[in-house]
Amino acid sequence: MTHVSSLLGRPLWYELMTTDMQAAAGFYEKVVGWTAVPAPQSPQPYTLFNRSGDVGVAGVMTTPADVKAPPFWAMYVGVPTLEDGVAHVKTLGGRECSPVVDVPTVGRMQMVQDPQGAVFYLFQPANTDQAPEAAPQVGDASWHELMTTDAPAAMQFYTALFAWQAVDPVDMGEMGLYHMFSRPHGTIGGMMNKSKEMAEVPPSWGIYFHVPDITSAVERITANGGTVLNGPMEVPGGDWIVNAMDPQGAAFSLHAKKR
Repeated sequence: MTHVSSLLGRPLWYELMTTDMQAAAGFYEKVVGWTAVPAPQSPQPYTLFNRSGDVGVAGVMTTPADVKAPPFWAMYVGVPTLEDGVAHVKTLGGRECSPVVDVPTVGRMQMVQDPQGAVFYLFQPANTDQAPEAAPQVGDASWHELMTTDAPAAMQFYTALFAWQAVDPVDMGEMGLYHMFSRPHGTIGGMMNKSKEMAEVPPSWGIYFHVPDITSAVERITANGGTVLNGPMEVPGGDWIVNAMDPQGAAFSLHAKKR
């Protein structure tokens, strides 16, 4: 059994809130290669996205009426005890954004916001016996990227909250420094200041999903009604990425290993 402390700071789940659950499910099945299945015993309609091996990666639901936001992807990050995690968020200058949600047999969760304004969920899973952390497989989330207004301050917040380890930043030229962070098994994401062009876009987390090949993935995005926002581009180390938007307007990204 995984020791409970290894839950702290581990991204465990990803969730799309959208305006057309069925259409979104069909899009990601075609683009990422997931299998969409209805969640059993869910109090409201909820679709699970499974990668190969019937491993659950993410879910999609209709945006609740009280959430006034365009379609978006959210990440759920593990904490051993939800109350302690939320208290720590507030101590560090963040805030609560939702009531506690308790889903029987799944766990307890709450949406919170970092001091710069990006939202994410804290998640205390009902079952602490999680699969061992390993390099992401095709269909898994493989990178977590924060676009914010003060990347060094954000890094201080998240390293204090989740015990993520800051990695030496990479100078991206005009785009400024790219601050990466890791967990014991490897680097899992990065943070950077928003560009001038993104001044009106609120700070937010972006999720990258792992696909076998970026060129064919780009073709699937456009063929199924999505929009390529940036790329495809090669990143330091030789991997390839593309930033895109699904037909309902949620931003997402894809990542492929160098060949």
